[in-house]
Amino acid sequence: MVLKTFGWSFAITALGLAFAAWQWGWEAFGVVLILSILEISLSFDNAVVNAGILKKMNAFWQKIFLTIGILIAVFGMRLVFPVAIVAISAKVGPIEAIELALDHPEQYEALVTDAHPAIAAFGGMFLLMIFLDFIFEEREHKWLSWLERPLAKLGKVDMLSVCIALIALLVTAMTFAVNAHTSTGYADKSATVLLAGVAGLITYLIVGGLSSYFEDKLEEEEEREHEEEEKAKAAGKPVSAVGLAGKAAFFLFLYLEVLDASFSFDGVIGAFAITNHIFWMALGLGIGAMYVRSLTVYLVRQGTLDDYVYLEHGAHYAIGALAVILLITIQHEISEIITGLIGVVLIAASFWSSVRRNKRLEREGSTVDA
Repeated sequence: MVLKTFGWSFAITALGLAFAAWQWGWEAFGVVLILSILEISLSFDNAVVNAGILKKMNAFWQKIFLTIGILIAVFGMRLVFPVAIVAISAKVGPIEAIELALDHPEQYEALVTDAHPAIAAFGGMFLLMIFLDFIFEEREHKWLSWLERPLAKLGKVDMLSVCIALIALLVTAMTFAVNAHTSTGYADKSATVLLAGVAGLITYLIVGGLSSYFEDKLEEEEEREHEEEEKAKAAGKPVSAVGLAGKAAFFLFLYLEVLDASFSFDGVIGAFAITNHIFWMALGLGIGAMYVRSLTVYLVRQGTLDDYVYLEHGAHYAIGALAVILLITIQHEISEIITGLIGVVLIAASFWSSVRRNKRLEREGSTVDA
């Protein structure tokens, strides 16, 4: 079952890592591996959400999501989007950005370094909003209850996440951005950081709005189809489950693609905290995206979405940590190894806490049965 589900992911991982080592050396091998792990850890909650919606689809639309969807995810968001970020930030064309990366790596590195304050501010705000919206929401399961319980109560205040994110942006602009690191030394990038940070916040709000829109359309479609099914049953008419699934599948597919795009922002933006090499980034994130798709299928087939309830918490804490790191790197350099391992450690800790919780519940259940 595992080999059947993850076979393509294993094969692409082996080929991708071998190509990175052959083309760029062992440093590239290590960075691509860390990026792959980072993408998987950050996107686990994406896989959980995808699986919860994907299981409602019929087999045809599941295949559409796992084929066309993977093309959009890997080639669109993990390859085209990083090029677009560099091109827009460095004010060069996308083809020129790729040519610079291939033919003039030193000049490209300088452009990326100069664009880094804007990239970090944009990404930091986007990631921070994802983390804040998660941590301020009331949830059934709490991993760090001593922290999450009072924060959930504070989350009842309207627009609290936006206010805190804007405060963090202002503090960053008045501290790290005043002496931002550039290719020629340090310079005042306060205005750039403020503008890019606001753009990141707006992007998050737009993506969130689109997701909410498709979610509402999905709920309306499901309610309408449920009413039609009840009427058909009352009239003694046969109900086609495949037909019903097909009617709602288009909205499901659109909703999934918007969600997938929004979740992929954190991996792409977070990757800039690890490396500026656009091809290492695309390769590592592409490998990670394959595992996310495979994990989505695995969760659907196994029906184990609720087994490890703290993993989503660990993923979001990793997102919050990356947001802070990106803002700090506007002025200070942070080791790529430290940045990559923080997410791995948080995911591992949340997984271990989930396992311990499951064992405790099993013992309590056994005691009750006895």
